[in-house]
Amino acid sequence: MFKLLFGTTDAWGPLAARLALGGVILPHGLQKTIGLFGGHGFSGTMEFFQAQLGLPGIVAFLVIMGESVGALSLIFGFMTRFCAFSIGLIMVGAVQMAHWQHGFFMNWYGNQQGEGIEYHVLAIGLALSLIFSGAGKFSLDQKFFKA
Repeated sequence: MFKLLFGTTDAWGPLAARLALGGVILPHGLQKTIGLFGGHGFSGTMEFFQAQLGLPGIVAFLVIMGESVGALSLIFGFMTRFCAFSIGLIMVGAVQMAHWQHGFFMNWYGNQQGEGIEYHVLAIGLALSLIFSGAGKFSLDQKFFKA
């Protein structure tokens, strides 16, 4: 069981993938947890997720933790497969709930109602890559098991 969760190789590709995914998701998590980068902090985000999006409290909490603690864990390469799966699932949920109807492209020029799904497709792709490969070089997972 531990090998399935922590097993990895000494490859550079997964290192790049987890730093990219964790580094892009973490600022979104920091918006939701402590209000950095114009975010509303934990209580504001919980209220928005529950009142506006209709998410159950536990789901809202898990999304916030996935984007903050999960992203930080990815950066350090700890429980990489689990965290990548969690972030991928969050991205699928975001596509379904808020972005699918706005098409593929992001709203670079402000001429659509919302953001498209291209960002989410990339994040899901990186997450899938990490689920299959594990954490790679310089990871805490590598300290537990090396393939």
